Amino acid sequence: MTFPVVGMVGGGQLARMTHEAGIPLGIRFKLLSDTPQDSAAQVVSEVVVGDYRDLDTLREFARGCDVITFDHEHVPTEHLRALEAEGIPVRPGPDALVHAQDKGVMRARLDAIGVPCPRHRIVSDPQDVVAFAAEGDGFPVVLKTVRGGYDGKGVWVVDSVEEAADPFRAGVPVLAEEKVDFVRELAANVVRSPHGQAVAYPVVESRQVNGVCDTVIAPAPDLDRTLALEAEQLALTVAKELGVVGHLAVELFQTRDGRILVNELAMRPHNSGHWSMDGAITSQFANHVRAVLDLPLGDPRPRQPWTVMVNVLGGDYPDMYSAYLHCMARDPQLKIHMYGKDVKPGRKVGHVNTYGDDLDDVLERARHAAGYLRGTITE
Repeated sequence: MTFPVVGMVGGGQLARMTHEAGIPLGIRFKLLSDTPQDSAAQVVSEVVVGDYRDLDTLREFARGCDVITFDHEHVPTEHLRALEAEGIPVRPGPDALVHAQDKGVMRARLDAIGVPCPRHRIVSDPQDVVAFAAEGDGFPVVLKTVRGGYDGKGVWVVDSVEEAADPFRAGVPVLAEEKVDFVRELAANVVRSPHGQAVAYPVVESRQVNGVCDTVIAPAPDLDRTLALEAEQLALTVAKELGVVGHLAVELFQTRDGRILVNELAMRPHNSGHWSMDGAITSQFANHVRAVLDLPLGDPRPRQPWTVMVNVLGGDYPDMYSAYLHCMARDPQLKIHMYGKDVKPGRKVGHVNTYGDDLDDVLERARHAAGYLRGTITE
């Protein structure tokens, strides 16, 4: 029996780290990448450079692959249906993935299965935004293009009809949502296999800076156990009802009145799960590989009381390697994960993980290391 080949569409850091998780299992990867310089293309042995939006390219790429999976959700749904019709396993499948591709479809489906969400509806023009605001507590209102947004892109918080004009210029439907009064953002990460086995990671707190994930704390501090179990069960229900295979991240708002509301869905390994590389018995990446191959899933429990992940963003200090001496000498337990990307201001180029039994100490160590690598801390 030969070991299977996983076809990964997308060459970013998620593909790179998923490939890393498959190496100990002897799993082979084939990569469809935009360029030879992409993060995963630097480390995967079999790379096809091509356009994931072209069906013939996808068909040719899929030859010799036992399963197709993704490091992003942008492959056209109709192309994935065509691959499935030709007998190629696609995981997650197009009927599930469309809920991560289209926010309007996602909201409608979550409503239908009784999942709590912010008040929302599709709006047709700026005047319709005014009407939506009047139906609730008025402005501000959150506007989102239904497709294509991530890391704060494609999202606007508007306070007037004049500000509401920008989102409609993209030429795609616009979703209006109430601006939720929340105390913090949480994420519930689960993994589900084709035969229905599923595991849930501890609910984490995700802290954003300028719309980009900055820090993740696992587990979320001071989260009521009942609410944590509710969030885990909600994510498991969404995965089952939507037919997700692989990793699902459910991004949540914890409201001031003690509720949780679903903000976004991601059907792939996710930034809020990067802590699991060093902090869980089985990482999100390893369990995603297991799930798409229908292998038994691994234990998601944490190894330490606390794990903190901080993203390393590019700044004005491109020589991050020279900072290793300081960071590694200062904290021998520190785990550094770099993505092989050129350093550009604000770009995610890596992350650090720290862990231990004192949350304040773990937070300080992670923030110091990420800041030193970026060059915002120099001592």
